[in-house]
Amino acid sequence: MKNLWLTVSTFKNDLELRVYSSRLLGQESALVLHGGGNTSVKVNRTNLFGEVEEILYVKGSGWDLATIEAAGFAPVKLDVLKKMVKLEQLSDSEMVNAQRAAMTNPSAPNPSVEAILHAIIPFKYVDHTHADALVTITNTENGEEKIRQIYGNRVLIVPYVMAGFILAKTIYEMTQGIDWGKLDGIILMNHGIFTFADDAKSSYDQMINLVTEAENYLQAVITPSSPIETKEDLLLLARIRKSVSGAVIAKLDNTPKSVNFSNRPDVASIATRGPLTPDHVIRTKPIPAILGKEPEKDILHYIQAYKAYFERNAKDHTILNPAPCWAIWPGFGIISFGSSVKNANIVSDIKNHTIQAIQTAELLGGWKALSESDIFKMEYWELEQAKLLKGRSTLPLQGKIALVTGAASGIGRACVETLQTQGATVVAVDINPNITTLFEKAEILGLVCDMTNEESIQNAVKTTIRHFGGLDILISNAGTFPPSETCANMTSKHWSKSLAINLTSHQQVLHAAIPYLTLSNDAAVIMIASKNVPAPGPGASAYSVAKAGQMQLARVAALELGEFGVRVNVIHPNAVFDTGIWTTEVLEKRAKHYGISVEAYKTNNILKTEVTSKDVAALACAMAGPVFAKTTGAQVPIDGGNDRVI
Repeated sequence: MKNLWLTVSTFKNDLELRVYSSRLLGQESALVLHGGGNTSVKVNRTNLFGEVEEILYVKGSGWDLATIEAAGFAPVKLDVLKKMVKLEQLSDSEMVNAQRAAMTNPSAPNPSVEAILHAIIPFKYVDHTHADALVTITNTENGEEKIRQIYGNRVLIVPYVMAGFILAKTIYEMTQGIDWGKLDGIILMNHGIFTFADDAKSSYDQMINLVTEAENYLQAVITPSSPIETKEDLLLLARIRKSVSGAVIAKLDNTPKSVNFSNRPDVASIATRGPLTPDHVIRTKPIPAILGKEPEKDILHYIQAYKAYFERNAKDHTILNPAPCWAIWPGFGIISFGSSVKNANIVSDIKNHTIQAIQTAELLGGWKALSESDIFKMEYWELEQAKLLKGRSTLPLQGKIALVTGAASGIGRACVETLQTQGATVVAVDINPNITTLFEKAEILGLVCDMTNEESIQNAVKTTIRHFGGLDILISNAGTFPPSETCANMTSKHWSKSLAINLTSHQQVLHAAIPYLTLSNDAAVIMIASKNVPAPGPGASAYSVAKAGQMQLARVAALELGEFGVRVNVIHPNAVFDTGIWTTEVLEKRAKHYGISVEAYKTNNILKTEVTSKDVAALACAMAGPVFAKTTGAQVPIDGGNDRVI
């Protein structure tokens, strides 16, 4: 493992140095993943009364070592933590309360559950990681013997016990009378490693050195995977997603590494023995689902088996969502599920490390994870569940997958942004090449798409499924406003272009999306039409006719798709002037046509108000959500009130 320590400038204080070295550990995914691991530093501080107190600054719960700041460390009185370890018993709630009561900054985050253990290690800096190499070795038959073979007596080997007070108490008792100076570190079986020193660099160096020794030990047995041909079945992927839950991202990893693992003849055995480290179980559940020829039934069987696992181990608990967090799909790869792209990516990252560790451990004599009861205790441990509750979202469109056409500006762009803020993952398509870099968020994928090209439209829909596993919301918005021409003066060029973009593109994207929308547990199609449908104006026949056809398409689609639970509704915006079709030239021409100023034209409605793209987007998202759950075939104007429409 590469040592990342650089010659650094003088830090203002020990805590700043602690932040620096913590981030070095956090940058290495083979050491910690997504909030795993913790670090601390012991410092002297003068309190309000002029008394010098020794304070432990320990990583706060919920912070990630890769991005931690000084505010992410909880300051706790060291003497209190040292007294706590001498108690015979201490419940989780008592530990949390006592640690918070001993904090010198009540607004700081809760101290790590390992705070007591950090306190009793008699060195200024303490580092703790869940290094892949060490967890791999300790999750094998005779793992302790292998650790002793690598390190001899240079490390303290601790049998697996629950993290928190029990672990701190165990190590406290094991280290009575020992010479800490002779230890290079502590190896926690099935859990991780601690290193320590009186300066930050030495503790960091020791972590890298010990982990490197373990990696070198494993290197002799690791064999590279060979490329393999992958299969694709997007409809089946969407069905798998539906059987898990309609409100998740289903991230398929079909890289050679994942496909090779999925194709192992023993995958059903080795992948279902338990997680790489118990800390992962709150993200991944104890095991993945193994999919076969009937994957939807396999998901159902997994759910039933999880409920049985819960019943075997539960005492005073409430069952969590029994659906799998990841699934192995032989021949296709591995699917990671999450309520957001971020959560699915976290599961995928953990999965990558887990399958590598499993295969390496098999070469060392056999993958052997913790017992079911130990895994259950960690999964339902209130202190671990609290980590998930902090990031849990109740947004109305959380986990939904949406496709928006004409998304680079105006109503389309506003729809993309509003969908994302309400929890949806969005594919934004537009002919404008800037669409690929316009949003720069993991939850938004920008695709270039020519809405007059059927193949381009089909590829956009398929890419949506490949990336996220399904489709729940289609906002069909792409449009153009042709020059004003009377029927007598209409050119075939303007007529054909309007029909192609304002009508045919909507039919083609709907056609491409329907197979996946019908596999959603709650699908919605929103057509962005126009006031010109109920109230056309002279000189706008090319636009009005195409939009009227779009509305009729939506009405027929509502009739046809209702049996599949797909809702189809129409929005008729009017005078939305922050869109691309309302250029200064068009505005001036329309205002002149009505004999009023541009400003008067913008608020030429009953409410005397201007309608914006964000207003339309808010209505579109409402139609996609629970408010319109029992409405289909509706046409809703958003125009400030138009006397001709009314």
